[in-house]
Amino acid sequence: MSETATSSSKKRPQFNNIEFPSLITYRWPLASLASGMHRVSGAIMFFLMPFVIWMFDSSISSEVSFARFKAAFNIGMLGIPGFLWKLVALGLIWAMLHHFIAGIRHLWMDTHHHHVTKDFGRQTAAVVLGLTLSLTAVLGAKLFGLY
Repeated sequence: MSETATSSSKKRPQFNNIEFPSLITYRWPLASLASGMHRVSGAIMFFLMPFVIWMFDSSISSEVSFARFKAAFNIGMLGIPGFLWKLVALGLIWAMLHHFIAGIRHLWMDTHHHHVTKDFGRQTAAVVLGLTLSLTAVLGAKLFGLY
């Protein structure tokens, strides 16, 4: 290459990792937010797996264990009030819904590369977040006895 060709080209932008102080003020693109929340929801489901197993086991073992299960969510257990157990269950509901819906989005984007654009990523991320939050609100209203 000649000297004139290299000097006339623009300097390439330099991208650095996001560090903690700027992590709070960083404006996440919608697609990146949906993708990141997919990872967070997977971690929540992994760490709450003992809670899920306890809920399943106590709800089907016997009538006595089912009564204890209902009491945990109505009255509380282990010194924790029932509404906090319901909030944990609501977080688990959100994690399962988001992980499932965002997983479908990721599978679609992995198998249909020719349809994926920046605009498509933003639109599908908005659909994932909107659908997840609305379904969580509906199921949360049922969990807290609003209907």
